[in-house]
Amino acid sequence: MKVAIVIFDGVQSLDVAGPLDVFAEANTILSEQQKYEVSLVGPRAGTVTCSNGMQLSVPFGYADLDTQWDLLLVAGGPQLPDAQLSNDFLAWLQNQARDAKRFGSVCNGAFVLAHAGLLDGKEVTTHWADAGRLALEFPQACVQPDKIFVRDGRLFTSAGVTAGIDLCLSLVAEDWGHELAVRIAKRLVVYIQREGGQSQYSPYVGAGRDEDPIIGKVHRYVTEHITDALSIEQLAGAVAVSRRTFSRVFAKYAKVTPSVFVEQVRVDTARKLLEDTDAPLKTVAFKCGFRSATHMRTTFSRRLEVTPKQYRQRFRGDAGKQPRGDDGAGKQISLQGLSHL
Repeated sequence: MKVAIVIFDGVQSLDVAGPLDVFAEANTILSEQQKYEVSLVGPRAGTVTCSNGMQLSVPFGYADLDTQWDLLLVAGGPQLPDAQLSNDFLAWLQNQARDAKRFGSVCNGAFVLAHAGLLDGKEVTTHWADAGRLALEFPQACVQPDKIFVRDGRLFTSAGVTAGIDLCLSLVAEDWGHELAVRIAKRLVVYIQREGGQSQYSPYVGAGRDEDPIIGKVHRYVTEHITDALSIEQLAGAVAVSRRTFSRVFAKYAKVTPSVFVEQVRVDTARKLLEDTDAPLKTVAFKCGFRSATHMRTTFSRRLEVTPKQYRQRFRGDAGKQPRGDDGAGKQISLQGLSHL
């Protein structure tokens, strides 16, 4: 199978190394006729310098190749959303993607596909930090900001950095079966399928705080009165504006309704307590304004696609210490899909 990974100066090295290692591990198991033949493709043949300073040897420039690929992937990089892309390169990418059996991106490599018009009318994802910008600049793409990876027909897009591994494991499973993908995941010591979405990795809520002082005041008020049953009238009164003005300003700058904002502050406060303390789940729920531990669990599952217990096990700073008051205390989290094999 012929695979091309498109790279450039400033590329994120893990966006390249992750997929390369998945396919390299697969090649140690597959027969000669089945192996992945992976090529790095750059602006020109030579050397590409990654964002971390690592240098990669690139045997081919995009203009040197006119191959029908089984898979064409565009890697991402910290500065890629601001990159100026040549018309020649975009035309080449359009042609290659049109003829490829599958194509896609790792991390914010989605911006390159978007500039080539390859995301129009498609469900896609990218790194959580760039998802809003991708949706704003390319409104014809249907951006799913919380997904680890998304498939839409022949198009595959993935979230930030290490999500390229998740994506390529899914491609190997599609090509050669789930069992082979599990064997590779074991070798790489990664999840065969991660629980939850990108939101569990994103920073705590801060939407609009720097753009309008009212939003910042609301955030402080909610944080200080988090156990209260907060209404729109109460929030408007806290910042001394009418309900009408409050609703208009909040919708403009926070981009969410006040009730969603309050819920997000509660979730983020709970995330911090779960990371930093051993408090029982019912205590965390009470301190964060949830009606009960069950209410908090339901909200976490809906917003982050993981339970509070799973979140604590994954992000607890003192990993060796088990939290008190959780069901199944003393158990360690295991790799989903691996522990029973």
